[in-house]
Amino acid sequence: MTGISPIERAIAALQAGRAVRVGRTTVLSVETATRAMLELADPEGCAPLLISGPRAMALGLANEREAASPDHPVEVSHCQWLDREAARALADPGLDFDRGPIGPLEAMKVEQPECAKAALTLARLAGLLPALWLVDIEAGASVEPADIAVATQAPLATIVARAKLPLDNLPPSQMVAFRDPASGEEHIALVIGAFGGKPPLIRLHSECLTGDVFGSLKCDCGPQLKEALKILGEEGGGVLLYLRQEGRGIGLANKLRAYALQDRGLDTVDANRRLGFADDERNYGMAAAMLRALGIDRVRVLTNNPNKISGLEREGIEVVERVAHHMPTNPHNADYLATKRKKSGHLD
Repeated sequence: MTGISPIERAIAALQAGRAVRVGRTTVLSVETATRAMLELADPEGCAPLLISGPRAMALGLANEREAASPDHPVEVSHCQWLDREAARALADPGLDFDRGPIGPLEAMKVEQPECAKAALTLARLAGLLPALWLVDIEAGASVEPADIAVATQAPLATIVARAKLPLDNLPPSQMVAFRDPASGEEHIALVIGAFGGKPPLIRLHSECLTGDVFGSLKCDCGPQLKEALKILGEEGGGVLLYLRQEGRGIGLANKLRAYALQDRGLDTVDANRRLGFADDERNYGMAAAMLRALGIDRVRVLTNNPNKISGLEREGIEVVERVAHHMPTNPHNADYLATKRKKSGHLD
């Protein structure tokens, strides 16, 4: 296990349904914990639940002030009917429209709020629903809240490999692979052509399997990626950062859950909130760290998203120009794009 960070180990354990100790709090994922593991960790069947503020609000368990922050934890006291299946039904909003009324639930004061917040953040990093059992069992993996905070607020980027990558109709290019030493995630920089000493045009592109690979019409990610490469080529050079932030940072499985909620009438922002996430969970600290590792600290940014600009500037990257990046709509993504402009502040 040498070289694996505590956060990597904790993420792997949580994804595998094992207990993880976060500071003074031990948790199991509601989504991945097996019946056998839950019976081992909670033989008396009395473990409370930890859920996010927005999810508690959707269930009517938290007032608006308590749920104002997307990572605000809410503890749900155990009751007789709250077994593994019922907890999973509460955690997954995709079932909200199909199940009947839920039994009475009581929100309690969280005893270790910082540990609870960090545990919910860890669940999000693992791509899991922010819903955890609070248990009293020895955990094989442990991580401190401060380590999670550092990993999410000030990520580091380590270059692990680079190679030339010939691309159709583009200047000579190379691909540079980075690894986040905290989480183990790998991100890519595609360095195209040459910049001639001036601030390069860059594009921050968040991974989108459905759009980039399968050509989904529900978003504009695939066309944006292709057009960005074309624009960078016409510029004679630039950098495209391909960031592992699927579904605006909530992960592929949760993105598909959000899609299912959108099919029931919710928009993209409300779907994320009902899942218990913020409108946008992405963090651009890794992008800034990748640019610095490439020796770049002044950039022009190809984007319509002001959060990308402010995110880079907060991390010390100077944005000297924004270049608009518009794609035509289609009947499947027109509402999605309108919501991003109306609720997420995307620019024209």
